[in-house]
Amino acid sequence: MSDRVYLCIDLKSFYASVECAERGLDPFKTNLVVADPERSEGSVCLAVTPAMKELGVRNRCRMYEIPKSIKFIIAKPRMHLYMEYSANIYAVYLKYISKEDIHIYSIDECFLDVTNYLKLYKLTAKELAKKIIDDVFQTTKICATVGIGTNLFLTKVALDITAKHAKDFMGYLDEEEFRKTIWHHKPITDIWSIGKGIAKRLEKYGIMDLYDIAHTDEKLLYKEFGINAELLIDHANGREPCTIEDIHNYHSKSNSISNGQVLFEDYNFDDALLVMTEMVDNLELELVERHLVTNSISLSIHYSKEVIKPTGGTRKLPEYTNSSRKLTKYFEDFYKKTTNKNYPIRRINIGFNNLVDDEFETFSLFTDVENEEKEFRMQRAVIDIKEKYGKNAIVRGSSLKEKSTARKRNKLIGGHNG
Repeated sequence: MSDRVYLCIDLKSFYASVECAERGLDPFKTNLVVADPERSEGSVCLAVTPAMKELGVRNRCRMYEIPKSIKFIIAKPRMHLYMEYSANIYAVYLKYISKEDIHIYSIDECFLDVTNYLKLYKLTAKELAKKIIDDVFQTTKICATVGIGTNLFLTKVALDITAKHAKDFMGYLDEEEFRKTIWHHKPITDIWSIGKGIAKRLEKYGIMDLYDIAHTDEKLLYKEFGINAELLIDHANGREPCTIEDIHNYHSKSNSISNGQVLFEDYNFDDALLVMTEMVDNLELELVERHLVTNSISLSIHYSKEVIKPTGGTRKLPEYTNSSRKLTKYFEDFYKKTTNKNYPIRRINIGFNNLVDDEFETFSLFTDVENEEKEFRMQRAVIDIKEKYGKNAIVRGSSLKEKSTARKRNKLIGGHNG
């Protein structure tokens, strides 16, 4: 749909810029990293300022990788604060664009369909983009980069590649400009949605850039990637049929929820089982709150230093349920049968799949309906208490054990301090 115009706005080094704004500092002149100093030297820096990037420090590096010669400020992550800034910036967008024409891609990035607003404001896309990001800066002191394009893919590529080299931090791509400037861009992994795995599979055929994809026999690509080849071919030619309206109207056919946790240290078999049951307990409350039941669970156990491959998998249950007692038992059995007892554990992922409305909950002739109803009322009471008094207002006795992570995790947002 070449008659449409999109903006993709990215808040530069967002977490680090917020910390600088709070201190009255310029992120382009200040060496600052967002990281938790209480964790080990191997902890990941969530963000570094543009000034640090100029010194060669990459984003998402580990603390020990920063050269000792660089003096910098360490800011402990404050997720509540970043969410507050993000909400304030979204409010700025709403001054210019209707929410129906905005797609929030992440806490620091969003797409705007400005097609119908250019005539309204009598501005070009670049003029409107500047007006919006200037307002964001005046309101929050956060700088932004903008990609402008004629579809969502071109807009994202304009942001990721073109805007970085522009003096005004704005980039523009239509299909013609895309072929001129991006077709031969390397590495191909700079392109949105092409990761190292895809790049390696393409390299087998001598395909090194988007031009090569666009000029490769489509039958070969479909043989290698299946239906996903369609996306590669479209993107290689600068095409993207999906619109923001399509995104808003999309409803997934499959439904699942999941939770993952990187442990603070290596855990043995029994201690990791404790953490897993806490995770099941918390995720199960989400099922009850959303009036959903499941008949399929998934478990993935990752071992320290990846000494062996992850274990677990997916298991079909004999019933649809959201009972904490039943789901905990299913997960414990699954864990004990698939987890290797001889290696330390560092990451746990769990999931509930095939979610349906709780009216489809399964009962048998042997089901104690009265006990089921009693458990449900108890679960609802736990949810009400947590909502009113906080997640740590009521916890299981096992969560008081030394290796429990529940109480500490309940204070975090997205795995980081609030």
